[in-house]
Amino acid sequence: MRILNELQMDLPVRGFCSVVIYRKSLPPVITSSPGNYLHRSGGGAHVSGVRALSGGSSDAAGGWYSSLADSTPVHLCEQLLVSVQEASGLPWWFSICVATLSVRTLVTLPLAAYQLVVISKVEALQTEISELAKRLRYEVSVRARERSWTERESRFQFKKNLRRIVSQLYIRDNCHPFKASLLVWVQLPLWISLSLALRNLSLDQSDLQGALAAGGALWFPDLTIPDSTWILPVCLGLTNLLIVEVFSLQRVAASRTQRLVLNTVRGFSLLMIPIAATVPSSMALYWFASSLVGFSHNLLLRSPSIHRLLQLSTPHSTSPYRDLLTAFIAKYHK
Repeated sequence: MRILNELQMDLPVRGFCSVVIYRKSLPPVITSSPGNYLHRSGGGAHVSGVRALSGGSSDAAGGWYSSLADSTPVHLCEQLLVSVQEASGLPWWFSICVATLSVRTLVTLPLAAYQLVVISKVEALQTEISELAKRLRYEVSVRARERSWTERESRFQFKKNLRRIVSQLYIRDNCHPFKASLLVWVQLPLWISLSLALRNLSLDQSDLQGALAAGGALWFPDLTIPDSTWILPVCLGLTNLLIVEVFSLQRVAASRTQRLVLNTVRGFSLLMIPIAATVPSSMALYWFASSLVGFSHNLLLRSPSIHRLLQLSTPHSTSPYRDLLTAFIAKYHK
């Protein structure tokens, strides 16, 4: 029995190649209260004393940026930061770190674990996909001789039907690669919203500006101004570079495209250093804390205990941290 369908030239997976596909089967209203920093004004929630940034700007770029900084997600992040600081009574610098740890642990860590499960399922399918591709190539070659297809037509039929087969396999195992990108679609907007929330709270127009100005520590006592020592920006850049290098160690034989992406991310990590040196220290501290927490979560998800808990379908090392250290030393201490 052949894979190619006689009429539609599609390759039905069910019944062919000895494969059976089993199909598996409004924003919250913020109310005002005497002790709350937030109040309703002009249809949006604002931190008390923070001037709306969207008015009076005729520049197009400034318009969209002001609208973003005055958006509901940003104001909700402002409320979150203020609530954490009020509930804990901690200094603002420590409160920012606690809020960062809480958000990344409660929101992004579960998504990162889900991403790991999806990627593991996709990797486990590669052997099956490879076998199907071999059988499909044979069926296409037979059909090409029968119908006198050109080489271009044969490639087209092979690629079209292979894509359909792979898509059905992804549906069967509920592991479409797009699901692995869910983490990015949540983490990036959250990172932007929290960054702009801290920027708003650090403005001169904010009632909390004075508290943030005295809420720093060590070499950054004032969280409303940039870190003049560049210690936070440099630590941020080094942490991001470390994350990139640890990720690169997972790719033994990286392709040209993968190397290009890695080099681009390395360049962006270095670019973040001067950027972080121009923003309030509260933002730079949040970026640094977020990168540290992300790096620790990356290491945690390498644990064999976590892999057993997630029931990953692909084999992994029983000593991932020792292997990582060995690979790191071998790469940079030749």
